[in-house]
Amino acid sequence: MIAYLKGTVTEVDKDSIILECRNIGYRIFMPGSVLERMGRTGEERIIHTYLNIREDAMQLYGFLTKNDLSVFRLLLGVSGIGPKAAMGILSYFSWEDLSFAVLSDDAAAIAKAPGIGKKTAQKVILELKDKLRLEDAFEQKFSEGGASGQTTGEPEAAQEAVEALVALGYGRTEALKAVRQVSAGGDMDVEDLLRAALKQMV
Repeated sequence: MIAYLKGTVTEVDKDSIILECRNIGYRIFMPGSVLERMGRTGEERIIHTYLNIREDAMQLYGFLTKNDLSVFRLLLGVSGIGPKAAMGILSYFSWEDLSFAVLSDDAAAIAKAPGIGKKTAQKVILELKDKLRLEDAFEQKFSEGGASGQTTGEPEAAQEAVEALVALGYGRTEALKAVRQVSAGGDMDVEDLLRAALKQMV
């Protein structure tokens, strides 16, 4: 119904913002991980929104990117997860980190999100694994450092390392988890990533 709102942020609370659009202030609930990127009040923003209608309320949920909104919608499609639980997950994880956890079968990590138990975490993995792409998560995660004009080359190296491990006979999720663990340590080329990842997998 409301795809996005463009206006000025007049207030930032612990779980929501007030966005003024043409003299109307909209309260928009947002995950903590997104609120951290909001910046100062007084700035103009485009907020991608999801309108949740209940018998007793109409609530707007907002995100800075279409990817964040898309993952929120995917989470709502998981049995047993409503807007509150989905917001809890996205407050704990960025969408790309959630993608890594899902594709790595890391239910223990997902279960750390507020209000999410192990069984629900396993449902998230089961129902989202075929709907998330490794390439999208790598591209977003490692391109953030290039926003100021710097490039690290990490996404390509990490993806090549994962593909090399898969070619060696390792499972994709196992390979992803190992590369993700070792790539957090700094700039590494494909050979170094492979060597470090293989040590993790022995």
